[in-house]
Amino acid sequence: MAGTDPIHQFIITDIVSFGNFGGDGTPGSGVHLAFTNSALFMVVTVVVISLFLILSSAGKRVIPGRMQLLSELTYEFVAGMVRSSAGTAGMKFFPLVFSLFTFIFVANVLGLVPYFFTVTSHIIVTFALSMLVFLTVIVYGFVKNGPKFLKLFVPAGVPGYILPIVTPIEIISFLSRPISLSVRLFGNILAGHITLKVFAGFIVTMSSLGFLGILGSALPLIMAVALTALEFLVAGVQAYVFAVLTCMYLNDAIHPSH
Repeated sequence: MAGTDPIHQFIITDIVSFGNFGGDGTPGSGVHLAFTNSALFMVVTVVVISLFLILSSAGKRVIPGRMQLLSELTYEFVAGMVRSSAGTAGMKFFPLVFSLFTFIFVANVLGLVPYFFTVTSHIIVTFALSMLVFLTVIVYGFVKNGPKFLKLFVPAGVPGYILPIVTPIEIISFLSRPISLSVRLFGNILAGHITLKVFAGFIVTMSSLGFLGILGSALPLIMAVALTALEFLVAGVQAYVFAVLTCMYLNDAIHPSH
């Protein structure tokens, strides 16, 4: 059942359980602590990124090799994204944006490897990343601008008699950012993996029906290959969208006036 169930790939399982803490002693009470497959692949993602950056920058050359070139291109790509969306002042947040972009991209790509776990297919992970961005915007916005940060909710040039309508809309839009940011990433990755798993299941099922079934499985096989290529594209696009929206939100903290 696990081989064809499209939902099975998203189940979080304990690798090492540390037991329950707190509660009243009854089974299931308290906080369950464990090192899960999700945590494992978060660690793997960080290790892969760290090793790549260390190895690519270990022996800097005037004429870069492939790894150094890829590392430099990634740096320039994210730096250009930050400058174009948040200005030169936004470069202080480059480490944050670069970390988010590379983490999401590598986690998405690792999730395409058979029997690997896709951490970005869980809303709790994407929401945590979104809240990191959201809280950074709020804290830095007030630290840098003080009460002037609230100008973000009062668009310039709007007549005073319309402000009672516009301001609540701006506030709701601002508060919905972590939800929209997390759901966009989670939804795209989840839907893509389920669709790919369904077509892969069609191949296995039809192949078991004999010669005609094997011939008929050619179509879902072609679709599975095409979807796999599409998922690689989605992995990059979703990392880019998350990063560029982060830059735009940070720009609001740096320049709260519309």
